[in-house]
Amino acid sequence: MIAALGAGVMASALATPLCDNGHEVHLVGTHLDRDIIGTIQQTGRHPGLNLELPAEVTAYQLEDIAAAFEGADIVMSGVNSFGVEWASEHLAPHLRPGVPVLSVTKGLAASDNGDLRILPDVLAQHLSPALRAQIPWAAIVGPSIAGEVAVRRDSCLLFAGSDQPAVDMLARTFRTDRYHVWTTTDLVGAEVCAALKNCFAFGVGLAEGVLKARGESDSPYRNHNYEAALFAEGALETSRMVQVVGGSTETLLLLPSIGDMYVTSTGGRNVRVGRLVGEGMNFTAAWEALDRITLEGAAAIRVVGGALPKLTERGVIGAGEFPLLRHLHDVVSLEKRLDMPWSAFFGGEQVSSGA
Repeated sequence: MIAALGAGVMASALATPLCDNGHEVHLVGTHLDRDIIGTIQQTGRHPGLNLELPAEVTAYQLEDIAAAFEGADIVMSGVNSFGVEWASEHLAPHLRPGVPVLSVTKGLAASDNGDLRILPDVLAQHLSPALRAQIPWAAIVGPSIAGEVAVRRDSCLLFAGSDQPAVDMLARTFRTDRYHVWTTTDLVGAEVCAALKNCFAFGVGLAEGVLKARGESDSPYRNHNYEAALFAEGALETSRMVQVVGGSTETLLLLPSIGDMYVTSTGGRNVRVGRLVGEGMNFTAAWEALDRITLEGAAAIRVVGGALPKLTERGVIGAGEFPLLRHLHDVVSLEKRLDMPWSAFFGGEQVSSGA
């Protein structure tokens, strides 16, 4: 049996491959998921996915978490990035040695000095050191739109964790003929890639907004050159951040970065807000125009972008590094006007000239 904390669309969609493989899923809502859990209990449908969940899924309110997690073979954390510390506190009493914890959430956390931590480390913080060391920590990364997983579209994912046998077991548990799973022990690199792709997808979304601001929304000539440049600079900055945090840059070429940044850039919340900012709105106005939806990309921009000056001051990174991420932080956190620093991309114009 697999127990999940968080009834968001992704954690709920993952019930499909699990149930296709004959597993039971206990879905526990957070205090913010009460209506979602109530709807599932009454109708069997998830309101966010607008789909009926498999019959093997049982939904529980938060006060029933002990019963839901009893005897779990795998634990999933499906809360959003804002709730990971909360999830750590609520999961801690129900975790057991040897039972893997699989994180679905994407993002990073920053310490006061700018050092960045992956979210599985945040999930572990309320456990005793002894128990923390006995639990295999892992994460699901890669291009994965929840609704497509739920309706069994072909999806290719990477399961990452430092314990290879545990990751292999997790892969076997989820893998189906439509849910294709590869594995890596580069948990740090995979998580950094997964977090930053949301940041740069927001940036790619700016392109259509810029076109609209120029009154050229109906032009047959789009703004794909803009999108491609931001995509490429985003990949470059992701590679450098993987190095800074301590992962393998080889992971950049796999599903968590290039693959996931592509699918996230084709649509979704981060892109929609980016379009409004590209049109000329400040970030807060754009966010409010979309009913203050949860934005993992904006959250990551604030965390990682806010850490960059501290890392620069300490000499961990150079002042000229991460020009796109620094500017996105200016736009999102400081409400500055969009003014893309093109000449700073790809190491600067002189470097890119190839002279």
